[in-house]
Amino acid sequence: MKLLFSPFSPYVRKCLVTAAELGLDERIELRPSSAHPINRDQAIIADNPLGKVPTFFTDDGQVLYDSRVICEYLNDLAGGSLFPAGAARWKSLTLQSLGDGMLDAALLARYEPIARPENLQWPAWRDAQLDKIETSLAALDARPELLQDRLDIGSLTIGCALWYLGVRFPDLGWQARRPRVAAWWAGFSQRPSMSRTWSLPG
Repeated sequence: MKLLFSPFSPYVRKCLVTAAELGLDERIELRPSSAHPINRDQAIIADNPLGKVPTFFTDDGQVLYDSRVICEYLNDLAGGSLFPAGAARWKSLTLQSLGDGMLDAALLARYEPIARPENLQWPAWRDAQLDKIETSLAALDARPELLQDRLDIGSLTIGCALWYLGVRFPDLGWQARRPRVAAWWAGFSQRPSMSRTWSLPG
């Protein structure tokens, strides 16, 4: 199996964290890529018309994207339990959507100053994206039971979102405002899958 890799892509990390929890990460070959929202990588587009990572290649020749599809494929391949059945499935998938939405907002906020020309930047747009993160963290802090004592695609996605905030928005200071989420993250971030770093071979 192969995965187009970018070290700071939270969605690539989400796939690798999932693979690690399922004992599959050592079977995945990481391949270099240069995904960018403006300067699109034609090498990625050849396999994924969206030109985005993660893009995943199965051993039987399928090309899968995005992280939601890849993670569910890995869970199915390993016979895992990260995607529960029944009513628990909808709770898990909804939590995954919340984490993905936080990441979408964080990426848009990140791209505003680094990918858009200065004269076209819109501070109010960036602030609105960051506010999506704030309201999401507030919702989680108000209902800590949504995160406690669970290991599934929902909690892993929230974990990857919090990791990305730490990497790209270290001055956001959300922990002081959301102490229950911060307490959960302090423990969850110690999982081997969450604390691990990946890099290209060689």
